[in-house]
Amino acid sequence: MTTEILRGGPEGIARAGEILRAGGLVAIPTETVYGLAANALDPVAVKKIFEAKGRPGDNPLIVHITEVEQWAALVSALPKRALELAERFWPGPLTITLPKSDIVPYETSGGLDTVAVRCPSHPAARAVIEAAGVPLAAPSANISGRPSPNTFAHTYEHLRGRVDAVLDGGDCSVGVESTVVSLCGDVPRLLRPGGVTEGQLRVVLGELEIDPAVLGELKPGEPARSPGMKYKHYAPRARIEVIDGSPEEFLEYVNGLGETEGAYALCFEETVKEVNIPAVTYGPRYDRAAQARELFRALHRLDELRAERAYAQMPGRAGVGLAVYNRLMRAAGFRIRELPGPVIVGLVGQSGAGKSTVAAELVKRGFQLIDCDGLTRRDDVYDSACIEALCKAFGPEVAPDGRLDRRELAGRAFRDPEGVRLLGEITFPPIIRAVRGEAAGCRGPVLLDAPTLFEAGLDRICRRILAVTAPEKVRLGRVMERDGLPMERALERFAAQQPEAFYTGRADLVIDNGGGPIGPRIERVCAQLKGAGG
Repeated sequence: MTTEILRGGPEGIARAGEILRAGGLVAIPTETVYGLAANALDPVAVKKIFEAKGRPGDNPLIVHITEVEQWAALVSALPKRALELAERFWPGPLTITLPKSDIVPYETSGGLDTVAVRCPSHPAARAVIEAAGVPLAAPSANISGRPSPNTFAHTYEHLRGRVDAVLDGGDCSVGVESTVVSLCGDVPRLLRPGGVTEGQLRVVLGELEIDPAVLGELKPGEPARSPGMKYKHYAPRARIEVIDGSPEEFLEYVNGLGETEGAYALCFEETVKEVNIPAVTYGPRYDRAAQARELFRALHRLDELRAERAYAQMPGRAGVGLAVYNRLMRAAGFRIRELPGPVIVGLVGQSGAGKSTVAAELVKRGFQLIDCDGLTRRDDVYDSACIEALCKAFGPEVAPDGRLDRRELAGRAFRDPEGVRLLGEITFPPIIRAVRGEAAGCRGPVLLDAPTLFEAGLDRICRRILAVTAPEKVRLGRVMERDGLPMERALERFAAQQPEAFYTGRADLVIDNGGGPIGPRIERVCAQLKGAGG
């Protein structure tokens, strides 16, 4: 078969519509990944998708439309919460699963009585659907099991000679497949994470269950209710192993491998400078949106480099990070290597969020707490070289008789930003050494309460970061009561702090401590903080 290359202008769009109306296959761009499109209502055309991809027939497809009004014909009913989700997130990277109508063939639904539908936002995808005049079934445009393509080049590489045409629409902005949520039961259920996050869904839906297959493998015989659940997915030819350790532990592990032919590190941009084996990056540690855009490109890059093994740095799971985690785990076939040593969890959040309450609950459940504020006040933390450097930077008055006068040091160091920077440069290294020493003596998981966790570089020794959040009104009341501050002073303190997004954007897990019993929420995160792959 000769595969046409279509450009994204009117002629290319019209040609794509013509091929699809005739029962052919066209790979098209969406905002998530490229999709392999066919007429969703034509079982013969849909079967061609499975043949071209080598996709198992019991793996359901997603139907793409351009208007909410087109949805009603595809499902048996449209409940209120489905319309609320569509109003909030469509067009966009959200797929909603409902009981199907009779016009949707079982070939499209993977033999299920439900159908997954979404309304893409990519202008080329929308134009092709309009040109075809029918809903389009469009799974990712890759060979089944391989990394999904979010560039034209990778799409054409996968499907050349297998489909009628590929439409060039540039790179995809989200980079991973859509979020899939099922509204078929009493409680909405997240079947596949994607660009619309769990937190965003909860704002609209309230209660939301996370399907166990999001974080693990389906049980034998259990049907796949969504694409990306049942089979090994997204995998390059290399054998991937996900390494569960802090950035420092990851570096120690991969750098200890020596020269191993065909071995690569799959790591964050901050880590690659210190890796001694060949490496491929998939975005910065704390930029989950960039990780989503880069992960599949990195997996394709491993194939291009003929990698045989890849050791992957474990991503965080907050926000769109859950989608990155899900895809990487499936690409690895859920192979996780938990490194030895204590699991250190960094505890972060704004004033009044309730970190102390969360810490107390975690201590009850076996965590050992290291209070970094208290540790920094110990004289034994700062050796003679550190005190000498402080005296040189801020004057001998900060350490009369060789002992720190913290009040004098603070008065001089906090006069300007340069003083703050210099204070950190001198004192953070001995503080990190002291924290390491404390953690080494702990048995079981360690909770690190460090207000300057990121500024001090203590996040390099953390396997997990837990952010505690609460609404500003709640935090304000707590701080005013706890510290005896008037509202004006409390608000001034808040203004001097990092915004909530600074912490949640860097967290592996987020816990809301805005009110109500905290115990059940603690239980939900506790096992994830302690265990392998958590």
